[in-house]
Amino acid sequence: MFYKIILSVSLSFCFISCSNKMQKNNVKSETNVTKKVIDTNLIIKREMDKTPNTEDEWKAKLTPEEYYVLREKGTERPFSGEYENHNKSGIYVCKGCGSELFKSDAKFDAHCGWPSFYEGIDKSKIKETVDISHGMMRTEVTCAKCGGHLGHVFDDGPKDKTGLRYCINSVSLGFIAKEDLDTTKIKK
Repeated sequence: MFYKIILSVSLSFCFISCSNKMQKNNVKSETNVTKKVIDTNLIIKREMDKTPNTEDEWKAKLTPEEYYVLREKGTERPFSGEYENHNKSGIYVCKGCGSELFKSDAKFDAHCGWPSFYEGIDKSKIKETVDISHGMMRTEVTCAKCGGHLGHVFDDGPKDKTGLRYCINSVSLGFIAKEDLDTTKIKK
């Protein structure tokens, strides 16, 4: 009888000990799952912000039309772009790297066939270079972060603003709606 009591107490102790260990493992497992979700979100954000280094990486990231405009300095057909008649509030970003370029408040209808803005968000985010291609002299606009071709800037914009017209290819832009500014990145 004495041995049965000792055996019962020992088994009870083992059962309680195993139960506590399982609860600790479940907490540890939940912690690992939470950590993996956080790590995955960080990886996704890093990938979104990652600017390709080689032309092969650019080709893998962009559609053929995006590659043609952003990397080969092409131009999309007028009146064909997603953002030409776009009137939502938010921020227009570079399709190549996600850099914030233009506010919707600075967009106006220039009737030229491409989205037009009278100013960028910050002059340091846009690089302007003299372009003498196609037998004319213009000012090319590129993303200062990734070097992607955006379009051109002209001096026939609204005179009551800056007098400038940033004529930008829709295909080189992404858009973040005002209500999504804190929760998302580039719209693909």
